[in-house]
Amino acid sequence: MLEVGTKAPSFTLPDKDGTPVSLTDFSGKKVVLYFYPRDNTPGCTRQACAFAAAYEEFKSLNAVVIGVSKDSVSSHQKFAEKHGLPFILLSDPELTVLQAYGVWQEKKMYGKVSMGVVRSAYVIDEAGNIEKVMPKVKPDTNAAELLSYLRR
Repeated sequence: MLEVGTKAPSFTLPDKDGTPVSLTDFSGKKVVLYFYPRDNTPGCTRQACAFAAAYEEFKSLNAVVIGVSKDSVSSHQKFAEKHGLPFILLSDPELTVLQAYGVWQEKKMYGKVSMGVVRSAYVIDEAGNIEKVMPKVKPDTNAAELLSYLRR
């Protein structure tokens, strides 16, 4: 995971419509960048729906919400449509951003070791620096914790 105070790695990835989105597009705004393992899985769906429910408040705090996983553009499109997700979902099948932000890690489940996305979040400030690091977040509380942090 990256450290607070470091420059956030820049990126350009396709959104659910295939449109390229860059971190620099949001200069002057806070960016809530969250990483999740997979579209339409129970935890990821609860997390995304919590962000969707709080979306207007994030906007009122001058914050942009961006979710990133290695799922395809078409998977993101179906996920967003099915659950009415109003925020940006970015597709990173090449793992470039997942690796740059240190969230592609070794995971252990039921004694089996594999590589995967560790559910985590960053707050990037208006100048593009990492302001907050949240490793290993819980899907049910992540959006509320981030709102609480941004309101302070």
